[in-house]
Amino acid sequence: MEKFTKLTGVAAPLPIVNVDTDMIIPKDYLKTIKRTGLGKGLFAEMRYNEDGTENPDFVLNKPAYRNAQILVAGDNFGCGSSREHAPWALLDFGIRCVISTSFADIFYNNCFKNGILPIQVSQEDLDKLMDDASRGSNATISVDLEALEIRGPDGGVVLFELDGFRRHCMLNGLDDIGLTLEKAPSIASYEQKLAETRPWA
Repeated sequence: MEKFTKLTGVAAPLPIVNVDTDMIIPKDYLKTIKRTGLGKGLFAEMRYNEDGTENPDFVLNKPAYRNAQILVAGDNFGCGSSREHAPWALLDFGIRCVISTSFADIFYNNCFKNGILPIQVSQEDLDKLMDDASRGSNATISVDLEALEIRGPDGGVVLFELDGFRRHCMLNGLDDIGLTLEKAPSIASYEQKLAETRPWA
């Protein structure tokens, strides 16, 4: 998993509450278990018209936001079914950070396992960041996980909190497998001692 330390990128505004996982990646795209290629299906029902052409009014289709790496979204983001394809699709599109006032628990946990940083802020701070994200080509926001702060295009700072364990994992690029591999030397040492003291085991 890629480490997350600091990220400076375009932030796209999505002022919609209760964005569920079916909106993030519709069920038609769930036939694959690959993590790549799902970016094309991200928000498909909003991004594309019925004939498959792009909806020019959807934020991620606008020229200023096509390469957005940060999403500033409404309350209760990621609710609905517990599909891990949702963070996969966000990541494949290029989104590394989602900022909202609250997240559904399963989606929130899945983000950390896939290298996406979900940040919870107050409604007041979200309003500021949503305004920053609405500036089109000037909607550049910096997220510093080490300092636990978000800097807007005008230099304004929003502080956020994250528990120490999740922060450690993101800073070091550790998913569940990575955490297990960190213990590999200890496991090998234990097995060696066991083989020496209990060769019959």
